[in-house]
Amino acid sequence: MKSLCKLVILTTFFSLSNNVNAQDYKTSLGLGIDFGTGSTMVGPSAKYFFTKNSAIQGDVLFGGNSTLIQAFYQHHFPVIGAPTLNFIVGGGAGIELYNYGSTVLLKPTAGLEYKIKEAPLAFNFDWRPTMFLLDGAIEPARFGIGIKYTF
Repeated sequence: MKSLCKLVILTTFFSLSNNVNAQDYKTSLGLGIDFGTGSTMVGPSAKYFFTKNSAIQGDVLFGGNSTLIQAFYQHHFPVIGAPTLNFIVGGGAGIELYNYGSTVLLKPTAGLEYKIKEAPLAFNFDWRPTMFLLDGAIEPARFGIGIKYTF
């Protein structure tokens, strides 16, 4: 009986999650903010879905006398019961350019994205712990916020 109940619950979960689209847009452009330990960086951000659940996002951010160029792969998972809210997991790499040099960094990401159903707007909030490859430093308290126009 317990096995049958587990099977029914799992079947219901997967059938519900497969019937919900992860996103109802293909491309977005907007403003990205990367903040936390260290400087706050602000600049343009773009996202493109190449499958229903897989996207690439690119940012060019400015702040703290430096420029941060980064790109992320993101996989979107629909939140059951909230059709325009998605979990996001992924990661990416970037390069930070400053007065006397540059550094390469890696950023795993996890967060949420909310698309307003009646308007062409999407909002995201994610955690982006940053690992600086050249000097071995880690900034675990880094976050991203974005507001995007979707089309």
